[in-house]
Amino acid sequence: MIQARNITKWFGNLQVLKGIDLDIQQGQLCSVVGPSGAGKTTLLQILGTLSRPDSGTLLINEQPVFALPDSRLATFRNLQIGFVFQFHYLLPEFTALENVCIPAWIAKKSRKEATTKATELLNRLGLADRLTHKPAQLSGGERQRVAVARALINNPLVIFADEPSGNLDSQNKYDLHELFFHLRAHFNQTLVIVTHDEEFAAQSDRIIRMKDGIISEA
Repeated sequence: MIQARNITKWFGNLQVLKGIDLDIQQGQLCSVVGPSGAGKTTLLQILGTLSRPDSGTLLINEQPVFALPDSRLATFRNLQIGFVFQFHYLLPEFTALENVCIPAWIAKKSRKEATTKATELLNRLGLADRLTHKPAQLSGGERQRVAVARALINNPLVIFADEPSGNLDSQNKYDLHELFFHLRAHFNQTLVIVTHDEEFAAQSDRIIRMKDGIISEA
């Protein structure tokens, strides 16, 4: 599913990634762990095509994504990649249902198709009675589940998550982690998750450990 070769990234005089080689198979749930400053988020942003590397190649489903012009890369990202961040980034003026629909609308799917799929996802995630609620009316755990539904709306090849449970209490953290395992087990969803939660990482299919801009263990 993902093949990265010799990925490097500099910020000014600081080299954050120092030649990353990585292969991730379809249906794997991978945890990326390591100390702050190890380069985890930078790597996730490059794998998710949000940032371009200074050198190296990245293939997603055999597509050399950084060979694409920006407009086609944006389309690829919208259709094939889902994101879940530590902060949910839901738009406050829109309902849960509308927030989930937004990537489908960007992909020019019909309002009926987007609404049907978003409703199905929110129902599946236990939010059937929250469709018309705005983010301020939802709990932290509910907001993150809406964010997961938004990431899934276009049936992406892979979901990238950056500390998705970092702002949640223990119960909501457990529920979100169980949701990720459910997506892997029942939908063969590929997930790459940056986390500081060693207990969660230990349950994943694979732990990718980073230190000082390199992968120290995979």
